[in-house]
Amino acid sequence: MPHYCTLIPGDGIGPEVAEATVRAVEATGVDIRWKRAELNEAIILESGKTLPQYLLDSLNETRVGLKGPVTTPVAGGFQSVNVALRKTLDLFANVRPVSTLPGIKTRFQDVKIDMVIFRENTEDLYSGLEHEIVKDVVTSLKVITRTASHRIAQYAFEYARRNGRKHVAAIHKANIMKLADGLFLRCCREVAQEFPDIQYKELIVDNASMQLVMRPETFDVLLLPNLYGDIVSDLAAGLVGGLGIVPGANMGETHAVFEAVHGSAPDIAGQGKANPTALMMSSVMLLIHIGEPDAARRLRHAIEAVYLDGTRLTADVGGSASTGEFTDAVLRQLRR
Repeated sequence: MPHYCTLIPGDGIGPEVAEATVRAVEATGVDIRWKRAELNEAIILESGKTLPQYLLDSLNETRVGLKGPVTTPVAGGFQSVNVALRKTLDLFANVRPVSTLPGIKTRFQDVKIDMVIFRENTEDLYSGLEHEIVKDVVTSLKVITRTASHRIAQYAFEYARRNGRKHVAAIHKANIMKLADGLFLRCCREVAQEFPDIQYKELIVDNASMQLVMRPETFDVLLLPNLYGDIVSDLAAGLVGGLGIVPGANMGETHAVFEAVHGSAPDIAGQGKANPTALMMSSVMLLIHIGEPDAARRLRHAIEAVYLDGTRLTADVGGSASTGEFTDAVLRQLRR
């Protein structure tokens, strides 16, 4: 039975890593019918819409998306496509597995890092409620609700139990933001009581950041509000080699969008230098989501085998291979 998936290549290096990922997914033998939906900075500026209707129609039809990076203007311009997708489709859980790949030279290559970060995706400071009270005085509202906090905590604990994870750490700043982060913590504690088989602890976000750098191998599942989750997930990616190799998923009750979390890198677009690992690893999560765990396992093992061999890696991880050469190496491993 075929699976249908909306493919959003994005812009910059997006189309290159998307093409490489499509080749890898199709090489697993899974029958995926891609519904291509173009979205890039030029389209958004021309249409005046961050999310054109044809894109939403496709995602509402397939319920599953694979998305490359889309350029987001800084300090002005249109809203982030990621933020707009999360709010429009209620993709409340950002899931970021962070694990060591063989052959990557980092400061932590002598320890095994294997953590999963759960970031609430719909509120907090990302609600975008900002106001200039008087000239040069701006307020930005941090919104924390019981509904969203309880939902992300429930999702993280259920994932932990389902996947044999033993520890969940809630990350907060409730010593300062006693009401907002205090509510988030209360929800985490309530959910933790429903899972006595999973050890639960709490860490203040600045201490958690230090502990991640000093002892990253001690972390298992991290549970965070939106802003802390955004920062900590990128910090954690840096521990294992950077955003070019770390996957991401935005999960909701009815929709799921899997994406590379790195930027569009327009400075190297079209040069065959882009590393498609992050989007390929995101497609591993997609395959699990659509009920193809064997294909997911084979694709992940193929990627890991290429990294272990080390002769066909892209420049960002210490190699000299092109995007196509890396992809061809993954396909050869899949055929084996």
